[in-house]
Amino acid sequence: MVAGPSIAAAQPVKSDQDVLIELEKSWNEAFYRKDVKFIETILADEFMSTYEDGSRADKKKELELTAAFDQQVVEAVQDDFTVKIFGDTAVVWFTLHLVGMKQGQKAELTMSYTDVWILRNAKWLCVSAHSTRVTAK
Repeated sequence: MVAGPSIAAAQPVKSDQDVLIELEKSWNEAFYRKDVKFIETILADEFMSTYEDGSRADKKKELELTAAFDQQVVEAVQDDFTVKIFGDTAVVWFTLHLVGMKQGQKAELTMSYTDVWILRNAKWLCVSAHSTRVTAK
């Protein structure tokens, strides 16, 4: 009896670029679900974020902000991804378009992100995130 190809062999191997884009999208979805456990697994212990207002937060604060999120987001679409790999470091740039409700009115916001990831123990972890508001306040 001749064995056929294994299921694992049929699975296409994802590039690092594809994996990083998938991680960014999963992180975004997890944020709106308040899935702190998932986000905790993709942030390096030394993670730091710089927000649009210039304030900074470490991993602990980022997780607290996730748990406390209470905005009504109707739509959150990420696009315009650019991923550059530099050995065991990667930079991911993307745009996030948000639609939600604020004080009973439809509100739209566009943000530009730059995230830095490192490959540690065969797993990509985010060490830095920076967001900039593209649309006017």
